[in-house]
Amino acid sequence: MLLLKEVPKYECLLERAKRYPELDPSAMEAFLHFLRTSTEILESIKAAHASHNFSDGRFGVMMLLNRDPGKPVNPADLADRADVTRATMTGLIDTLERDGFVKREHAPDDRRMMLVQLTTKGRNFLDQILPDYFRRVAVLMSPLTAAERKTLVTLMGKIQQSLPAATKGVSSARRAD
Repeated sequence: MLLLKEVPKYECLLERAKRYPELDPSAMEAFLHFLRTSTEILESIKAAHASHNFSDGRFGVMMLLNRDPGKPVNPADLADRADVTRATMTGLIDTLERDGFVKREHAPDDRRMMLVQLTTKGRNFLDQILPDYFRRVAVLMSPLTAAERKTLVTLMGKIQQSLPAATKGVSSARRAD
């Protein structure tokens, strides 16, 4: 993904809007700042995982399994929760199992179904790396007050609600503030 080193000034966006009337300068400015910040956050977290020789995907699977420690989960449910294909989830589980972080076992009530859970090694690994991860998140969010964080969560929820419409196509109506 191409990351802009500098977000265009609002005045530049106003000038572009003369050529492209669909361009809402305020929306574009907010979007570009959001995109730049989220990309930099993701890169920072990826670097943290890489420092532990671990991928984002593997970390995500282990965190999903860590929600209810000791409770096995169906791989298809994990794929749905992670919003990845079942094939991708199978690959992640394969490598986690190979490294001893998770184990697969047949469901007791249906031998055709496999269940996955963290091993002791997997739980110990999370116990080792999560303090660093939580410290990094705290540092990232430290400029915001608790009230600002709640506001941010609310605002991100509003944006998430608009994703289906943005994916299908934009309506001609724009919101003016």
